[in-house]
Amino acid sequence: MPIYEYLCQNCNGIFEKLRSVRESSEPMPCPVCDRDANRIMPTSINAFTMRDGIPRSIPDRGTYWHLGHEVSKPITGEGVAWEHPEVNKPKPEPVLAKGDQDDKDEFARLKGKFVQDLRDSGEVIAYGKNGEPAVSPPGVAEPRTPSDV
Repeated sequence: MPIYEYLCQNCNGIFEKLRSVRESSEPMPCPVCDRDANRIMPTSINAFTMRDGIPRSIPDRGTYWHLGHEVSKPITGEGVAWEHPEVNKPKPEPVLAKGDQDDKDEFARLKGKFVQDLRDSGEVIAYGKNGEPAVSPPGVAEPRTPSDV
C-alpha cells in the first residue's frame, strides 16, 4: 500500500497516511483537528536508481562518496580501505626559492671540497646510512629546507 499526503484546510497541517489505492482520493480525517483533509501531490519525492549495484538518488551526478568526500570513481583493487587516491593525494615536494637553492649548492660544493681535503690528508671519513659522507665543513651551517621547518 502506498503512502499519500493530505492537507487539512482548517489547521494548515500536512500529514501522510498509508492507504490502499482504492481509498486514496477519499478525504482523510486530520490527526490534529479531526476534520476532513483532501489529498495533495507529494511535497517530497524519494526516487532512486541502481548503478553499479548501489542505489543512487535521482538526479545522479555520476559521482561516488568516500568517507564524506565526493570522488569521481570508487576504489578498485588493492589499497587501504580508508585512503582514496583522489582524497589522500601525496603532498608535493617543496620547491626551493632561487636563493635557498644557491645556498644548498654552495654547501654541497664546500662539503665536497672539505671531503676531498680530508681524503688528501689521509683522514678517515665516516659515511651515513644514505652513503653520503657524514661530515660538515667547519664554520658552515647546513642550509634549512622548507621540509625542515
